[in-house]
Amino acid sequence: MSTGVLIALIVVVAAVVAVAAVSAVRARGSHGGRGLKHRFGPEYDRAVARHDGDVEAAERELDALVQRHGELRERPLEPAERERFIARWTAAQERFVDSPRAAVTEADRLLAEVAGARGFPDAGRYEEQLGALSVHHADHVHGYRRVHSAVDAHEGTTGDRAAGTEDMRAAMVEARALFDDLVGRAHRDPGRRRAPQSTPQDHSRPGLHLPRGFHRHQAKEG
Repeated sequence: MSTGVLIALIVVVAAVVAVAAVSAVRARGSHGGRGLKHRFGPEYDRAVARHDGDVEAAERELDALVQRHGELRERPLEPAERERFIARWTAAQERFVDSPRAAVTEADRLLAEVAGARGFPDAGRYEEQLGALSVHHADHVHGYRRVHSAVDAHEGTTGDRAAGTEDMRAAMVEARALFDDLVGRAHRDPGRRRAPQSTPQDHSRPGLHLPRGFHRHQAKEG
């Protein structure tokens, strides 16, 4: 093969690759954003807010999460294991009335353990675990973020002000929605988001009822 023919082939291949790259970028621009919005729901808006309205930066972040965690397959819980987790959550909710901070700390710990048991990154890697959960449980993952932030603020590991009782109550209720999702569904399609619950105070699932007084405002600080 002559040098001229070889150069011509190289130019043709380079042109084909360039056209394919441009097409991929255009396809992402017209479809990727809508796909990410559908998949991440409220997490999409939070990502945009974290990037001060920079949609492209937010979509790059979310797309990287999908690339990193999209193939994760959740492991089902054994029945006995599931019941133990539910019993611990119920105990934490009951404890909230007398000791809100201890209850929120236990909720944070319990969500990390349940997520690890389902096959997500282990509890020692919070950010990585949170990212994976946002890919597969986008509707409810913010509850985990809220209880974790409340614990960090109380322990002084962040500059945030310590959460008040009402803030902790709201965080606990929202976190319970993620807990319910993790223990209540062994298999789900990560590419589809289910409709959010009509209210986080839904008491329809056995074993997860909120204790009397949980929604009241006079819980003691603990």
